[in-house]
Amino acid sequence: MKKFSLLFFLLLLIGISAFSQCAMCTKTAASLDDESARGLNSGIIFLAFMPITMIGFIGYQWWKRNREVNV
Repeated sequence: MKKFSLLFFLLLLIGISAFSQCAMCTKTAASLDDESARGLNSGIIFLAFMPITMIGFIGYQWWKRNREVNV
């Protein structure tokens, strides 16, 4: 239960910082024309792809190993 609480708290902290970044990007995109705003959004997705993929891979490996131990 302690591990779950710690994980929840860390994810909450990450979520708080993510909201501040989204506000900055939204304000920047609002001042751009449509084509530049689309380019900005594509760049954000491009930069976020690798960390999200790595976290997903690590999470899958963790789940897979944890499942094998419990079965």
